[in-house]
Amino acid sequence: MIDIAGILIDNILYVLLITLGGALISLSVHFVPVGGAPAAMAQATGIGTGTVQLAAGAGLTGLVAAGAVMQVSNSLPLVLAAGAVGAMIMMSVTMIVGTWVYVYGVGCPPASAKVKYDPITKDRQDLYVSQGTEGHGLPTVSYVSGVLGGLFGGLGGSLVYHSLITAGMGPDVVMSNLIGLASVFAVGIFFVNAVIPSYNIGGTIEGFHDPKFKKWPKAVFSSLIATFMCALVAVLAIGGL
Repeated sequence: MIDIAGILIDNILYVLLITLGGALISLSVHFVPVGGAPAAMAQATGIGTGTVQLAAGAGLTGLVAAGAVMQVSNSLPLVLAAGAVGAMIMMSVTMIVGTWVYVYGVGCPPASAKVKYDPITKDRQDLYVSQGTEGHGLPTVSYVSGVLGGLFGGLGGSLVYHSLITAGMGPDVVMSNLIGLASVFAVGIFFVNAVIPSYNIGGTIEGFHDPKFKKWPKAVFSSLIATFMCALVAVLAIGGL
């Protein structure tokens, strides 16, 4: 006899977990130091590419790490840890290589124009900001903020992926089909929650010390609604395998 009540409760739990994962992804975007085209020309602090690309890169790395761990263990804490560490490594490597390019290639010191003193090192910033720019490179506070962004993004992405895989598991399920479909939905949900904060940020952000960071509740609330709708469709689709 099929336990309909139990299945319904499980599916509701999966929807809520996916929604939580989407909110974490949305929050993570506000931590990532994004400089866009101005940063690529060393005229703004941050990584010289867009919000969506950076968030997606961190999230997809977390998904790959989580997927690799799920091949040997379905433990949620272990999967979340793998996703978080994978995304943090990706962001760390991206930022350190970017810093090398700014310092040794362009020849400018990492400096923020948003704060006079770095909140972490307490080093003075305004003396090193080139005239006509909004800072350049990746000062310590932006680097730390980016690592935290990878942490939350990896947690959110791996939580979404784990929930989707677990929701679709059954005695007659072909795992290759399940993994493929869950990956498609997970990537889609990640992009949705990377685009929403990008409108909230409006181009560039230096990290958690940037005044724009205070806008994060608006984006997270919007992402909760958007992810909830996506989660309903995803769980229904995967549960019908």
